[in-house]
Amino acid sequence: MTQPPHGQWPPRGAVQPPPVHGQPPARWHGAPHQFPTPPRRSVGAIVGICLGAVAVLVLGLVAIISLNRGDNDHVANAGYQTLPNPTSPAALPPSGSSSPSSSPDPFPTSSSRAPSSSSGPQKVLKLGDHPILQDPNAGLQNRVCALPQWQSSQQAAEAFFTAAGKCLDDAWGPFLQAYRLPFTPPALHFPTGASFDTECGTIQVGIATAAYYCENNLYVPFRGLQTDQYGNNPGVYLALFAHEYGHHVQEVAGLMDAAWQKIYDSGQNSPAGLEMSRRKELQAQCFSGMFLGAHVDQGGTVSRDMYNKAWNDQETRGDNTSRSQDHGTNAHYASWWRAGASNNRIADCNTFSAPASAVS
Repeated sequence: MTQPPHGQWPPRGAVQPPPVHGQPPARWHGAPHQFPTPPRRSVGAIVGICLGAVAVLVLGLVAIISLNRGDNDHVANAGYQTLPNPTSPAALPPSGSSSPSSSPDPFPTSSSRAPSSSSGPQKVLKLGDHPILQDPNAGLQNRVCALPQWQSSQQAAEAFFTAAGKCLDDAWGPFLQAYRLPFTPPALHFPTGASFDTECGTIQVGIATAAYYCENNLYVPFRGLQTDQYGNNPGVYLALFAHEYGHHVQEVAGLMDAAWQKIYDSGQNSPAGLEMSRRKELQAQCFSGMFLGAHVDQGGTVSRDMYNKAWNDQETRGDNTSRSQDHGTNAHYASWWRAGASNNRIADCNTFSAPASAVS
């Protein structure tokens, strides 16, 4: 069994925030230049120069007013919330490990912004060429996440996941808004019965439904968490929850819609449809790893022990365990989660541009 990283590792480099739309580039400010004193001029020349300067000033003001009108409109529609200063990722991968490789997008998409009647933020219906996946230095900000102590009861689990949801909102919200994507937190539900109804149909609670996402709604049935097996291991539950929240990130971004369109076009149970499903699920794995990697050892309650146990648990999940073909092998389920957790770079989560061998 592959062991997770232990102790503190040197940072790989500062995580950069996403681009700020409409913000001018940073400028360096140094010591002011010293200019020689100009020669004295006659009174007539000075009057002429003054009159010329006034004319230039008036024309300049008119031009500035015209330009500012256009710039103000652009900034007003930017939909960007200022991000905190970037910090370093939490850990490097264990010796010999690496992120799954990527290749030119095998699933190119031609559509761009989703059609909308408003001029506000809109989804981008793309896959491997999606804007959020292009910057190799973009990742989640390192933040403090305070969670209540885990207890294996319905009430305590609801409190734990509600607090975790707020941490996920604070992590992903500013990131997605920076790309003018229409972020809203998902609605959380904690069903208690043997099944529950969603817009995606009636879901039976069991091993395969420890948590479930459908159309901006995230469901966490306590009976599906298998607390009798996992006991007091909040890192395992947090990674599972962050995976389902990763589907919400895909939904808000437009990745989910673009992926499902490919699945529908190919047939849900066809080889191509199942491969697209695996790419979608493995990306949610990587997003889950990013969240834990960005929050471990930051002074909150996401401890190194939680991170390590979540790291090891990923090898127990996947198609080898569930005997399906739509989530990825256990080895790939673990490798994509670890790629996100180790490096905290969203470009490392581009499963849609990865070769088929990395998403089997």
